[in-house]
Amino acid sequence: MPQPRLATRAVILHDNRLLLVNAYRDPGSDLWCAPGGGAEMGQSLPDNLAREVHEETGLTIRVGPPCLVNEFHDPAGGFHQVEVFFRATITAGRLTEDWIDPEGIVSRRRLVTREEMQGLRFKPDSLPHVAWARGFGYDPLELILPG
Repeated sequence: MPQPRLATRAVILHDNRLLLVNAYRDPGSDLWCAPGGGAEMGQSLPDNLAREVHEETGLTIRVGPPCLVNEFHDPAGGFHQVEVFFRATITAGRLTEDWIDPEGIVSRRRLVTREEMQGLRFKPDSLPHVAWARGFGYDPLELILPG
């Protein structure tokens, strides 16, 4: 029986702007998400997150406390992912257009204001609230969107 996939994501506010990356490899997709990815066995969740953020953005981060647990699922396809979001801060690096994600998934990255998020399609739905209101959230079984 398939098990839920475990992933980590970073909530990074830099100059009051939230770091987002494209959610799918498909360049035509307009869906955005927080950087991060699947957890690997034998690494702590913060270590996994620091590795994933560096792969996707070229940034080095300090991982702080968890701030959101989100579950995505696709009832038709059987996909179920549990994501643990952590607050994080940039400690080194800067976003550049020429950074290449070694896994070839993230090709766009940007810092957005809370107002700019209103015009974007992103997941999870609670991301702006958690990022700027500084609360802790739990989103049970949010439906995943196609690319």
